[in-house]
Amino acid sequence: MGTSGRRRTALAGLVLALATGCSSASHPSPPTGVDGLVIPTPSVDADDFVTGVDNPWLPLPVGATWRYDVTGSGAGTAVATARQGPEVEGVATTALRTVTTPEGGGRRTVTTDLYAQDEAGNVWWLGREGEWRAGEDGARAGLAMAAHPRQGDGYRQAYLPGEVDVRAEVLGVDLERTLPVGELDGLVAVTVTEATTGLTTRAWYAEGIGLVARDTVAGGPETQLGLVAYDEPQR
Repeated sequence: MGTSGRRRTALAGLVLALATGCSSASHPSPPTGVDGLVIPTPSVDADDFVTGVDNPWLPLPVGATWRYDVTGSGAGTAVATARQGPEVEGVATTALRTVTTPEGGGRRTVTTDLYAQDEAGNVWWLGREGEWRAGEDGARAGLAMAAHPRQGDGYRQAYLPGEVDVRAEVLGVDLERTLPVGELDGLVAVTVTEATTGLTTRAWYAEGIGLVARDTVAGGPETQLGLVAYDEPQR
């Protein structure tokens, strides 16, 4: 065989190898981050949701309590408690009630947020009592935490036309931070911006615990929230 013949044979073998490699490629990986999700969702289907919220980064077992120190502007304490919430568009929710008490015993503020988890493990924010609720007045459920957070993903957490527009971006997924409870690693950090007010905060989540810290970044008084205790529900 001449030199040109050997080259043609080698080239043919290379093409065959590439073709074989393509045909034997593994199946696509399952969706991660926000892949395949419509955010905010125009409507929720109760058949797509499960009972309870056990996402590793935002677990909300009914009866659990998170206690935080609040420093900077509005210093004081905050206590969040998970409890059973009302149905929203036919979906059973978990309500997270947060009571913030300023130093010196001033006027408390109370917020109650409603969450639900889909079958894939994504946690959706379905409303805040007294402010908005998915399915009412054009409000849509947003993503509170993906089943598999991915750095760089951006999405809406809450949306009510003209009134509520909360946008988030995953800053990192393997970060470290020192908090009142000690040094934590493997944290997920999410930057959150309230588009209607310009307030930007950064929230930090620990696996198996949930929110462990939140800092004001821009658009409002400097405030820091840091976890001091997490009490799991008694069995």
